[in-house]
Formats: sequence, C-alpha cells, structure tokens
Amino acid sequence: MRQAEFTERVRACERRLYRVARTMLPTEADCEDAVQEALLRAWDRLHTLREEAYFETWLIRILINQCKTFYRRRPPEYAVPADKLPQPSAEETPLLDALLALPQKPRVTLELRYIEGYSVKETARILGVPEGTVKWRLNRGRALLKDAIDREEARP
Repeated sequence: MRQAEFTERVRACERRLYRVARTMLPTEADCEDAVQEALLRAWDRLHTLREEAYFETWLIRILINQCKTFYRRRPPEYAVPADKLPQPSAEETPLLDALLALPQKPRVTLELRYIEGYSVKETARILGVPEGTVKWRLNRGRALLKDAIDREEARP
C-alpha cells in the first residue's frame, strides 16, 4: 500500500476513528492525540497488515490500544470540566449519559456494534476477543443501559 492509498483510506474512516476514541478518552485533545499517534503507528507498521481488506479493522485495533495507553498515563484525579464536554440535544442526553457511564468494555463494544455499524464478527476482530465475548458484552451493555435509563425516568 502506497502513501496516497493509505491517506485516502484513513480519510474515509477518520470520523469513525475519532468517535471510537471519544468513547474511551475524556477530552477532545486526548482523542485527537490518540488518533494521530495511532495513524503514525499504523504507517510505521503497515508491513504487519496481512490483508488490505481488513485495513479499517486493523487501524481501529491500533487506535483502541493507543487509547488504553493514553488512559493509563493519566493520573487518577484527572477529570474533565463539565463545560468542556460536548453538549448533546435534550432527547439525546439520558441515553448519552447512560452510555458514557458504562464501564469501558461494554461501552466500546456497543459503540462499535450499534453506532459504527460493525457486525459481531467484525467487532470481535477489532477488539481481539471471541464472538461470544462480544455478544456477552452487548447483552450486558444493553442491560446496564436499560437499568440506567429506567432509574433516570423513575426520578421525580
């Protein structure tokens, strides 16, 4: 794969990369940094890509690993001020709040499957886990989302 093709394929999935990073990292700056680092790593390790058909899956896997590295480097007291977070519309707020409150594994799995539109098989390949694990995380994530939304709706 040449530089022009690499650039073209990255541009085709750049929004998806950012959305995946956004589910894992608290600030836009961290997301942008993680995406850039992932792209640099991907370019440096392009020779490890076995099949070009799986380029996007391979790239998202690199990004997820980079996000985990960024997350580990942050001190525990690191928090994002509420005014720095993107503000969703009124109808999106309960669902988005519930989604962002989920543990990382089910949150990222739900993001890849339902927001990004990957199949269970593709999600498993991206996350590097068996399909059964993806199905379990999806089921667990949906249950946690339902509980969180039910609790929110029950509040006066």
